[in-house]
Amino acid sequence: MSQQPETAFVTTTRVSCDGASDIPGGAALGHPRVWLEIDEKGYVDCGYCDKRFVLKGGPADQQAA
Repeated sequence: MSQQPETAFVTTTRVSCDGASDIPGGAALGHPRVWLEIDEKGYVDCGYCDKRFVLKGGPADQQAA
């Protein structure tokens, strides 16, 4: 059974991901911290963990519709 990657809604176009930010004390369980830039699509996916960062109010934000 395949699990959908996590989606985070953010307010800035520059975000960081370490794969374990939601796990208390879990930095060792994640991946190296990477900085990602949201482009004109309105979202960016982490290359390590596939977490998707969606810009609130951007073109990919389905909640804004």
